[in-house]
Amino acid sequence: MTGRLRPTPPFPRRAVTVAAATAVCASLLAGCGSLTGTSGTKDPVTVMTWAPEGTSATNMPGMPAMARAYARWVNENGGINGHELKVITCNEHNDTVSAGRCARRAVAEEVAAVVGSYSQHGRAFMSPLESEGIPYIGGYGVTDEEFTSPLSYPVNGGHATLIAGSGRQLAAQCERVTLVRPDTINGDQMPSLISAGLAEGDRQEASDVRAPEDASEYKRQSELALELLEVEDRGTEGACVTAALGDRTDAFFDSFRRLRKNSDPIRLASVLGSVQQSLVDRTGGSGSPFEGASITSWYPAADDPAWDTMRAVVREHAFSDNRVDVSDPGVQTTWIAYTVLHRLIESIHDGPVTGRSLRQALDSGVGADGIDTGGLTPELSWNYQDVLGAGDYPRIANTMVSFQEVRNGRLVASRDGFVNVAKTLERRYTYAQSRAAEE
Repeated sequence: MTGRLRPTPPFPRRAVTVAAATAVCASLLAGCGSLTGTSGTKDPVTVMTWAPEGTSATNMPGMPAMARAYARWVNENGGINGHELKVITCNEHNDTVSAGRCARRAVAEEVAAVVGSYSQHGRAFMSPLESEGIPYIGGYGVTDEEFTSPLSYPVNGGHATLIAGSGRQLAAQCERVTLVRPDTINGDQMPSLISAGLAEGDRQEASDVRAPEDASEYKRQSELALELLEVEDRGTEGACVTAALGDRTDAFFDSFRRLRKNSDPIRLASVLGSVQQSLVDRTGGSGSPFEGASITSWYPAADDPAWDTMRAVVREHAFSDNRVDVSDPGVQTTWIAYTVLHRLIESIHDGPVTGRSLRQALDSGVGADGIDTGGLTPELSWNYQDVLGAGDYPRIANTMVSFQEVRNGRLVASRDGFVNVAKTLERRYTYAQSRAAEE
């Protein structure tokens, strides 16, 4: 998994009040030990977290809420290496104008980094950050820019790994698959990704159904999906349908269930973020229509002990904030991003924590083996030899996914450990090139 990236350009730097925070061991967590500094003995560190809230499409209110809870935790327990953590949040509103406004505010506030954030508008937010040398650490992973910009440091493999991993997961269970996905630029990449995963199990390409990502019902798309799944002599035997429509995934499956109420069973599938524990709970738990569904995730299942520290922090510092759901992948991504930031600040020791010093730590690697996130991801490093460096995703440093399923109303692991989809992504890139040449 090697590749050569263009070197980081000499962005203009400004002295910044630094940003950061991450898992420090606090007295509320048994066995963690003592703190290494006292808050207030050094300059505070300022970072920003943004995400859309209150929109008609995908919303991620738990991400800025988790960032604030994290800051309360570290600051009440001495800060990070003596630095108080200051977190600024911004509502990205799911539109280009607001995404750019959040980025320009980050510049104006002289943050050291943007951490654990969500936006579908990479072109709008990445350029202002690049112009000031502000690193983007642990974005949710929905834009091309997060996997191409030299100032982006993703902690997961984005939707590319989820969709490719879903193909790998379904190849063992499905003879044919229909994918229902957003009719967007990002959605246009999904058919080749899932088909690359299916090909590794010698399955045929997935059928592709485009859908608006903000509709209230999906009758027409459901009819098309069912039509594509049925075969003349076997009906829907061996058929699977997977949907990745963010917050509107439930609306699609609701339309699909009503359409096929009396038909033969069809296996359901999705990716975490489109289907998660809160949705299963809301639709009936063990009696949910999602019972038995296959779900692909970046991270371990929510009941994994690796999440114990995050759960304890949420109980103590966000217990009354119902936006912070520990099983939400946005919340989990923000937690991991701040964990990375913490390791970086520790590695700087007594030096100034700035956008530049954070980038230097990220680009040189922290420790011999990268950044340890406590088993929530493989150890992370963005050195050129450690990123995928191929095709459309040169900045992917984590090509691992986990396979989960809904069992007795809970999202649980369907197999132990992570599955590496690096070769699947490379296969997709080769496949896409050959298709483009044919056209």
